[in-house]
Amino acid sequence: MKLGQVKVNGNTYAAIFEGKKTYPIPDYTMMDLIRWADSTSMPLASLATQLAQRSANAGKPVIPLYPAEVWACGCSYEPSAAFRDAEHGTREGFYSHVLKSHRPELFFKGTARVCTGPGEAIGMRTDSRFTAPEPELAVVLGSNGEILGYTVGNDVSAWDIERENPLFLPQSKVYRGCCALGPVMVTADEIPDPYNLTITCTITRKGKTIFESSTSTQKLSRKIENMVEYLFRANPLPAGSVLMTGTGIIVTEESALAPGDVVTITIPEIGALSNTVQAV
Repeated sequence: MKLGQVKVNGNTYAAIFEGKKTYPIPDYTMMDLIRWADSTSMPLASLATQLAQRSANAGKPVIPLYPAEVWACGCSYEPSAAFRDAEHGTREGFYSHVLKSHRPELFFKGTARVCTGPGEAIGMRTDSRFTAPEPELAVVLGSNGEILGYTVGNDVSAWDIERENPLFLPQSKVYRGCCALGPVMVTADEIPDPYNLTITCTITRKGKTIFESSTSTQKLSRKIENMVEYLFRANPLPAGSVLMTGTGIIVTEESALAPGDVVTITIPEIGALSNTVQAV
Protein backbone atom coordinates (compact mmCIF):
# COMPACT_ATOMS: atom_id res chain seq x y z
CA MET A 1 0.00 0.00 0.00
CA LYS A 2 1.17 3.52 -0.80
CA LEU A 3 0.68 5.77 2.20
CA GLY A 4 1.62 9.34 2.86
CA GLN A 5 0.14 12.73 3.52
CA VAL A 6 -1.95 15.30 1.69
CA LYS A 7 -3.08 18.86 2.33
CA VAL A 8 -6.82 19.33 2.79
CA ASN A 9 -8.10 22.85 3.50
CA GLY A 10 -4.69 23.80 4.87
CA ASN A 11 -4.46 20.77 7.16
CA THR A 12 -2.05 17.86 6.72
CA TYR A 13 -3.75 14.45 6.83
CA ALA A 14 -2.58 10.91 6.27
CA ALA A 15 -3.79 9.36 3.02
CA ILE A 16 -3.84 6.27 0.85
CA PHE A 17 -2.62 6.76 -2.73
CA GLU A 18 -3.94 4.50 -5.49
CA GLY A 19 -2.87 5.59 -8.94
CA LYS A 20 -4.18 9.13 -9.43
CA LYS A 21 -6.68 8.75 -6.61
CA THR A 22 -6.09 9.93 -3.06
CA TYR A 23 -8.11 8.76 -0.07
CA PRO A 24 -7.53 11.13 2.87
CA ILE A 25 -7.65 9.97 6.49
CA PRO A 26 -9.15 13.03 8.22
CA ASP A 27 -7.89 14.16 11.62
CA TYR A 28 -4.83 11.88 11.54
CA THR A 29 -1.28 12.44 10.35
CA MET A 30 0.94 9.55 9.28
CA MET A 31 2.77 9.80 12.59
CA ASP A 32 -0.57 9.42 14.39
CA LEU A 33 -1.27 6.22 12.44
CA ILE A 34 2.24 4.86 12.96
CA ARG A 35 2.10 5.42 16.71
CA TRP A 36 -1.38 3.88 16.89
CA ALA A 37 -0.37 0.83 14.88
CA ASP A 38 2.85 0.51 16.90
CA SER A 39 1.06 0.54 20.24
CA THR A 40 -1.61 -1.98 19.19
CA SER A 41 0.47 -4.19 16.84
CA MET A 42 -2.19 -3.57 14.19
CA PRO A 43 -0.89 -3.65 10.60
CA LEU A 44 -0.46 -0.11 9.35
CA ALA A 45 -2.22 -0.84 6.05
CA SER A 46 -5.23 -2.31 7.84
CA LEU A 47 -5.52 0.71 10.11
CA ALA A 48 -5.27 3.10 7.17
CA THR A 49 -7.94 1.19 5.24
CA GLN A 50 -10.25 1.25 8.24
CA LEU A 51 -9.97 5.03 8.71
CA ALA A 52 -9.72 6.33 5.13
CA GLN A 53 -12.51 8.21 3.40
CA ARG A 54 -14.45 6.15 0.89
CA SER A 55 -14.51 8.98 -1.66
CA ALA A 56 -11.31 9.85 -3.50
CA ASN A 57 -9.87 13.22 -4.45
CA ALA A 58 -6.94 14.36 -6.56
CA GLY A 59 -4.71 15.62 -3.74
CA LYS A 60 -0.98 15.57 -4.38
CA PRO A 61 1.37 13.97 -1.84
CA VAL A 62 3.35 16.14 0.54
CA ILE A 63 6.08 14.83 2.86
CA PRO A 64 4.92 11.27 3.72
CA LEU A 65 5.54 11.69 7.46
CA TYR A 66 7.11 14.13 9.87
CA PRO A 67 9.69 11.69 11.26
CA ALA A 68 10.46 11.50 14.96
CA GLU A 69 14.16 11.10 14.15
CA VAL A 70 16.21 10.61 10.99
CA TRP A 71 19.43 8.59 11.03
CA ALA A 72 21.72 7.70 8.15
CA CYS A 73 24.18 4.98 7.24
CA GLY A 74 27.37 6.02 5.46
CA CYS A 75 29.86 4.11 3.32
CA SER A 76 27.34 1.40 2.50
CA TYR A 77 28.21 1.42 -1.22
CA GLU A 78 31.74 1.00 -2.60
CA PRO A 79 31.67 4.21 -4.75
CA SER A 80 30.83 6.31 -1.71
CA ALA A 81 33.73 4.96 0.35
CA ALA A 82 36.19 5.19 -2.55
CA PHE A 83 35.17 8.76 -3.34
CA ARG A 84 35.66 9.92 0.22
CA ASP A 85 39.03 8.19 0.56
CA ALA A 86 40.16 9.79 -2.72
CA GLU A 87 39.14 13.22 -1.41
CA HIS A 88 41.39 12.67 1.59
CA GLY A 89 44.26 11.38 -0.55
CA THR A 90 44.23 7.82 0.75
CA ARG A 91 43.88 4.79 -1.45
CA GLU A 92 42.62 2.54 1.35
CA GLY A 93 41.56 4.89 4.13
CA PHE A 94 39.13 4.75 6.99
CA TYR A 95 36.08 5.14 4.72
CA SER A 96 36.94 1.89 2.93
CA HIS A 97 37.63 0.32 6.31
CA VAL A 98 34.09 1.19 7.38
CA LEU A 99 32.73 -0.30 4.16
CA LYS A 100 34.27 -3.66 5.10
CA SER A 101 33.73 -3.44 8.84
CA HIS A 102 31.12 -5.46 10.71
CA ARG A 103 30.01 -2.18 12.38
CA PRO A 104 28.33 0.34 10.06
CA GLU A 105 28.79 4.10 10.11
CA LEU A 106 25.61 5.58 11.61
CA PHE A 107 24.95 9.23 12.29
CA PHE A 108 22.08 11.42 13.40
CA LYS A 109 20.62 13.40 10.50
CA GLY A 110 17.98 15.35 12.41
CA THR A 111 14.27 15.51 13.06
CA ALA A 112 11.25 16.69 11.09
CA ARG A 113 12.63 20.21 11.58
CA VAL A 114 15.24 19.69 8.81
CA CYS A 115 13.02 17.63 6.48
CA THR A 116 11.17 18.64 3.33
CA GLY A 117 8.82 16.81 0.99
CA PRO A 118 8.07 16.62 -2.74
CA GLY A 119 7.98 19.99 -4.46
CA GLU A 120 9.60 21.76 -1.51
CA ALA A 121 13.08 23.25 -1.34
CA ILE A 122 16.19 21.45 -0.17
CA GLY A 123 18.99 23.49 1.38
CA MET A 124 22.43 24.48 0.16
CA ARG A 125 24.59 26.03 2.87
CA THR A 126 25.91 29.46 1.92
CA ASP A 127 29.31 28.46 3.37
CA SER A 128 29.57 25.46 1.02
CA ARG A 129 30.77 25.42 -2.57
CA PHE A 130 30.19 21.70 -3.14
CA THR A 131 26.79 20.59 -1.90
CA ALA A 132 25.41 17.46 -3.50
CA PRO A 133 22.34 15.24 -3.27
CA GLU A 134 22.76 11.73 -1.92
CA PRO A 135 19.96 9.56 -3.41
CA GLU A 136 18.99 6.79 -1.03
CA LEU A 137 16.43 4.19 -0.11
CA ALA A 138 14.95 5.31 3.22
CA VAL A 139 13.35 2.95 5.72
CA VAL A 140 10.50 3.85 8.09
CA LEU A 141 10.83 2.01 11.40
CA GLY A 142 8.64 0.91 14.29
CA SER A 143 9.74 1.22 17.92
CA ASN A 144 11.11 -2.34 17.93
CA GLY A 145 13.13 -1.85 14.76
CA GLU A 146 10.60 -3.48 12.45
CA ILE A 147 10.55 -2.14 8.90
CA LEU A 148 7.16 -0.52 8.30
CA GLY A 149 7.85 0.75 4.81
CA TYR A 150 10.16 2.42 2.34
CA THR A 151 10.40 5.87 0.80
CA VAL A 152 12.82 7.83 -1.36
CA GLY A 153 15.40 9.85 0.58
CA ASN A 154 17.85 12.63 -0.24
CA ASP A 155 20.65 13.00 2.31
CA VAL A 156 21.75 16.43 1.07
CA SER A 157 25.37 17.00 2.09
CA ALA A 158 27.97 19.78 1.97
CA TRP A 159 30.80 17.54 0.82
CA ASP A 160 33.47 20.23 0.86
CA ILE A 161 32.90 20.82 4.58
CA GLU A 162 33.39 17.12 5.37
CA ARG A 163 36.38 17.09 3.00
CA GLU A 164 38.05 19.85 5.02
CA ASN A 165 37.93 17.64 8.10
CA PRO A 166 35.86 14.50 8.82
CA LEU A 167 35.08 15.91 12.28
CA PHE A 168 33.01 18.57 10.51
CA LEU A 169 30.56 15.84 9.42
CA PRO A 170 27.62 17.20 11.49
CA GLN A 171 27.93 20.60 9.79
CA SER A 172 28.10 18.86 6.41
CA LYS A 173 25.01 16.81 7.15
CA VAL A 174 22.67 18.67 9.50
CA TYR A 175 21.10 22.01 8.61
CA ARG A 176 17.82 23.45 7.31
CA GLY A 177 16.50 21.55 4.29
CA CYS A 178 19.19 18.85 4.43
CA CYS A 179 16.78 15.91 4.16
CA ALA A 180 14.03 15.26 1.64
CA LEU A 181 11.56 12.37 1.83
CA GLY A 182 8.77 11.21 -0.47
CA PRO A 183 6.67 11.21 -2.46
CA VAL A 184 4.99 8.36 -0.56
CA MET A 185 5.81 5.48 1.76
CA VAL A 186 5.27 1.97 0.39
CA THR A 187 4.48 -0.59 3.07
CA ALA A 188 7.09 -3.33 3.49
CA ASP A 189 4.82 -6.11 2.22
CA GLU A 190 4.75 -4.50 -1.23
CA ILE A 191 8.55 -4.44 -1.55
CA PRO A 192 9.52 -8.02 -0.67
CA ASP A 193 13.02 -7.57 -2.15
CA PRO A 194 14.51 -4.18 -1.21
CA TYR A 195 17.81 -5.30 -2.77
CA ASN A 196 16.49 -5.18 -6.31
CA LEU A 197 15.55 -1.51 -6.66
CA THR A 198 16.96 0.95 -9.19
CA ILE A 199 17.69 4.46 -7.93
CA THR A 200 18.12 7.26 -10.47
CA CYS A 201 19.18 10.85 -9.78
CA THR A 202 18.86 13.77 -12.20
CA ILE A 203 19.91 17.38 -11.66
CA THR A 204 18.52 20.00 -14.02
CA ARG A 205 19.58 23.64 -14.29
CA LYS A 206 17.44 26.09 -16.24
CA GLY A 207 15.72 23.13 -17.91
CA LYS A 208 18.97 21.42 -18.95
CA THR A 209 20.18 18.14 -17.44
CA ILE A 210 23.64 18.66 -15.92
CA PHE A 211 23.90 15.31 -14.14
CA GLU A 212 22.22 11.90 -14.35
CA SER A 213 23.21 8.56 -12.86
CA SER A 214 21.67 5.34 -11.58
CA THR A 215 22.56 2.56 -9.19
CA SER A 216 20.92 -0.52 -7.73
CA THR A 217 20.33 -1.51 -4.13
CA GLN A 218 21.90 -4.83 -5.16
CA LYS A 219 25.19 -3.01 -4.59
CA LEU A 220 24.55 -2.33 -0.91
CA SER A 221 27.53 -3.65 1.05
CA ARG A 222 25.44 -4.76 4.04
CA LYS A 223 21.89 -5.85 4.83
CA ILE A 224 19.37 -3.26 5.94
CA GLU A 225 18.54 -5.45 8.94
CA ASN A 226 22.21 -5.20 9.98
CA MET A 227 22.06 -1.40 9.86
CA VAL A 228 18.84 -1.38 11.90
CA GLU A 229 20.22 -3.82 14.48
CA TYR A 230 23.26 -1.63 15.12
CA LEU A 231 21.12 1.52 15.12
CA PHE A 232 18.97 0.15 17.95
CA ARG A 233 21.89 -1.06 20.08
CA ALA A 234 21.63 0.84 23.38
CA ASN A 235 19.64 3.40 21.40
CA PRO A 236 15.86 2.85 21.50
CA LEU A 237 14.08 4.93 18.88
CA PRO A 238 10.46 6.10 18.72
CA ALA A 239 8.09 4.70 16.14
CA GLY A 240 8.16 6.69 12.94
CA SER A 241 11.93 7.14 12.88
CA VAL A 242 13.63 6.95 9.48
CA LEU A 243 16.92 5.34 8.49
CA MET A 244 18.65 6.42 5.27
CA THR A 245 20.57 3.44 3.91
CA GLY A 246 23.40 5.23 2.08
CA THR A 247 24.14 6.36 -1.45
CA GLY A 248 25.75 4.62 -4.41
CA ILE A 249 25.53 7.70 -6.68
CA ILE A 250 28.39 10.20 -6.55
CA VAL A 251 27.71 13.63 -8.01
CA THR A 252 30.77 15.25 -9.59
CA GLU A 253 32.04 18.58 -8.32
CA GLU A 254 31.30 20.05 -11.75
CA SER A 255 27.62 19.38 -10.97
CA ALA A 256 27.63 20.86 -7.46
CA LEU A 257 24.20 22.18 -6.56
CA ALA A 258 23.30 25.81 -7.15
CA PRO A 259 20.16 27.73 -6.13
CA GLY A 260 17.32 27.07 -8.54
CA ASP A 261 18.52 23.59 -9.56
CA VAL A 262 15.96 20.78 -9.51
CA VAL A 263 16.96 17.40 -8.07
CA THR A 264 14.79 14.40 -8.98
CA ILE A 265 15.38 11.01 -7.38
CA THR A 266 13.32 8.09 -8.66
CA ILE A 267 12.71 4.58 -7.41
CA PRO A 268 9.99 3.22 -9.76
CA GLU A 269 8.33 1.08 -7.08
CA ILE A 270 7.93 4.17 -4.87
CA GLY A 271 7.87 7.21 -7.13
CA ALA A 272 9.83 10.34 -7.99
CA LEU A 273 10.96 12.87 -5.39
CA SER A 274 11.67 16.31 -6.89
CA ASN A 275 12.99 19.33 -5.03
CA THR A 276 14.34 22.73 -5.94
CA VAL A 277 17.57 23.98 -4.37
CA GLN A 278 17.59 27.02 -2.11
CA ALA A 279 20.47 28.76 -0.35
CA VAL A 280 20.13 28.62 3.44
